[in-house]
Formats: sequence, C-alpha cells, structure tokens
Amino acid sequence: MEKMKIAILGYGNLGRGVEFAVGQNDDMELTAVFTRRAPETVKPQGHIPVYHVDELLKKKDEIDVLVLCGGSATDLPEQTAEYAKYFNVVDSFDTHAKIPEHFARVDRAAAEGGKVAMISVGWDPGMFSLNRLYANAILREGSDYTFWGKGVSQGHSDAIRRIAGVKNAKQYTVPVESALEAVRNCENPQLTTRQKHTRECFVVAEEGADKARIENEIKTMPNYFADYDTTVHFITEEELQRDHGGIPHGGFVLRTGKTGKDGEHNHVMEYSLKLDSNPEFTACVLTAYARAAYRMNREGMQGCKTVFDVAPVYLSPMTAEEMRSKLL
Repeated sequence: MEKMKIAILGYGNLGRGVEFAVGQNDDMELTAVFTRRAPETVKPQGHIPVYHVDELLKKKDEIDVLVLCGGSATDLPEQTAEYAKYFNVVDSFDTHAKIPEHFARVDRAAAEGGKVAMISVGWDPGMFSLNRLYANAILREGSDYTFWGKGVSQGHSDAIRRIAGVKNAKQYTVPVESALEAVRNCENPQLTTRQKHTRECFVVAEEGADKARIENEIKTMPNYFADYDTTVHFITEEELQRDHGGIPHGGFVLRTGKTGKDGEHNHVMEYSLKLDSNPEFTACVLTAYARAAYRMNREGMQGCKTVFDVAPVYLSPMTAEEMRSKLL
C-alpha cells in the first residue's frame, strides 16, 4: 500500500495528538516534524526526524500533506496562507468571526500553488459545523443551539494566569442544564450568553496574593468572564495537578423544528461529544481531513476548502464497497 506522507508543523499538545492519530491509520506515515524551537529539544514518541521550520521548503517534494498545529491567534493566520502555496495543508483555525477572511487569503495562496488547503478543521468549527448544516438542511423551520462543555477553555485559563498574583489556573466552561433541557423539550427558548453557560475557575494563588482582588479581576474581565456567572475556587498546586491535569472538552449541537400542517409535530436533532482530550480528538479530525486533502488534490482539485466541501467518501480509508456494506 502506498502511504500518504504526513508532516507536522508545531509539536505541542495538538502536534503530539497528530502523531498518535497518524499511527492509527495504515494508509499514512509521519515523515517529519518541523518546529521553531531547537530541533534537538523536541522528542517525538516515534523515531521521527525533527527539523527547524527553516528547512520546511527544502522538503516540499517529500510531503503529501502538512498538518499545521499552531494557534489561531497568531500562527495560523500567517502560516496557512504561506505554506498553502507549496503543500496540501490542514489547519484548525477556530476564530469563527475571522473564518471568511482567513478563507479568502488561503484560497488565493492554494490556487496559486495548485494545492488543497483545508481550514477550520476540528470539532467546532468542524464536526459541529457539519451537524449545524445537516440539521438546517433537514429541519427548515426551526432554531439552532450550541452548548460547549463541560470542558477546559485553554484561552480563558491563560487569561486567568496573566493576572498578577496567579501562579496557575484552569477554567471550565459549563452548560446550564436547565437551558439545555428547555431546548430538548422543544420550548425554543431565547437564551442570553449568561443563560447558556457558566464558568468555573480553579486558581492557584501566589503566596501572600490578594485573593479577593484576583477573584474580582476574574469575574469582571471583559470578553472573558463579565458576561457569565463565574465561580472561583482557590486550591493548591498539588490539587490542580491531581484533579485538573487533563484537557477534557465537548458539547452539544441541537436543532429543534416543526413539521406537518400548522407545525403540529416537534423534532429535536442532537449531536454531542464528550472528550477526554480535546487536542487528541482534534488531531484525529485533522488526520481524516488530511486524507481528504490528499485525495482531492490528486483528482485535480485546488484552493481552500472547509468541512462543507468534503464528501464523506474522501475521509475514510475504507473502499466504497466496504462503506456500503458496513456503514450504509
């Protein structure tokens, strides 16, 4: 079997997840890891060569798909458009409001290079996006709802850690159960931000720090906590590592709708995820879409794509016959 040659740019939690995910796919092999750090300090799980990012273009003929594992704030807005000229690429850009702008820049670059670039691949955006689209296409008269959590928000956790006097912190986004049940009961509630989610913070304060000030700064922080009911717990570093060492996440996408004469019949479509490891699950989605990017480019497609543009048949290592017999 000819294997797709996959390379990773960035070896943090997501990059490590991609290494594990590629190892679960017999039609792929991980051929290289690229990093901005000193290559000798990066230790993949397998015997994979590690290169500095400056070596990347020299290896372009040895890579079928480059999986970009940087962050959405500063890395991916630059990297995806830059490398889509030379490689089939996949990224997990997740700043929803900026996706159209990101798409336009990457589309120009990928078209110029004759490559396929998959952007915003993950669970939201990504799998949740697909389920929103399917539900909207099927239940034409209805309402959409998305709930995130319970799970660790890495961005919000980082915002807490930047407060003076904070040594370490984890923040969980938690759906409001009463709001979720109201949606499931087809009550079609109009929900504010505060009514949909709460935020729970576990904070390790530095010795002698003013905990009342820290708690107030968290609860009043604009764009992060001010619009939510927020609970702050002060704990020890040992408790944080013991009880909150993982990166779980998940959530729910729902659409409620009505059918029949005068809308007498109610329906609920629901898709949910419960993830022990947010980055490892995201890595699995990226890896499936790396397969799609490779296959679509081999068929002559080019330009930027999202999950909406990918037929399911491109994602699976199964043959079409196997899919029909086992999954249809």
